Amino acid sequence: MSDTDSFIDEVTEEVRRDRLFALMKKYGWIAVLAVVLIVGGAGFVEWRKAQDRATAEATGDAMIAALKIDAPEDRAAALQDITVERSGGQAVLALLEAGEQIEAGEFDAAAAALQKVAGDSGLPLIYRQLAEFKLLSLKSSEMSEDDLRAGYQGLVGPSSQLTLLAEEQLALLDIKAGDTKAAGERLTRIAADPNATSGLRRRATELMVALGVTPEQGADSAAAEDTATTDENGND
Repeated sequence: MSDTDSFIDEVTEEVRRDRLFALMKKYGWIAVLAVVLIVGGAGFVEWRKAQDRATAEATGDAMIAALKIDAPEDRAAALQDITVERSGGQAVLALLEAGEQIEAGEFDAAAAALQKVAGDSGLPLIYRQLAEFKLLSLKSSEMSEDDLRAGYQGLVGPSSQLTLLAEEQLALLDIKAGDTKAAGERLTRIAADPNATSGLRRRATELMVALGVTPEQGADSAAAEDTATTDENGND
């Protein structure tokens, strides 16, 4: 390579460096700002998570402290003093408060709190259904058997996490109506359901024994009912 070529290469490289330096002076702040925003944004997210976690822990501690109070009316009052921002937390707080109000004999206040939760379409389904279930239990002495049955039947279905508990109440209504066959079928399904808790399964089994229904009899009856239902749907 000649001296002239070498000189031209050096000049070209210097020009490139000057241009790069000029671009860095003109636009470099953008890159720096982007880095600051990324780092700062990540830091803010972590700070916000820490704040939310601390708030949740403080709320949980306040709820636990309130539930340790001896008198139910005092527990309910203490729960009322707790402030929760998120709707899910408000629903849990309302359900706890209603439970204490029921124990304290403040039935109207409890019913109002449960109705508010049950009617809030913005809440997750599980909270609304829990409130509805508690409300049915609270109002059972004032409601007709048909209304009670319709209420519990509305909590039965694939999207409901209270299906088994609602089925248990429906079985009790069947027993009250003298329909031991229907009750036995429901109780058999509950006892055989893998999602049933040990307590629920035990209650179902004890009721079956009291009715004189063996698991085999209940299973045969339930299977026959399922077959009949399938046939009816097929004929339709």
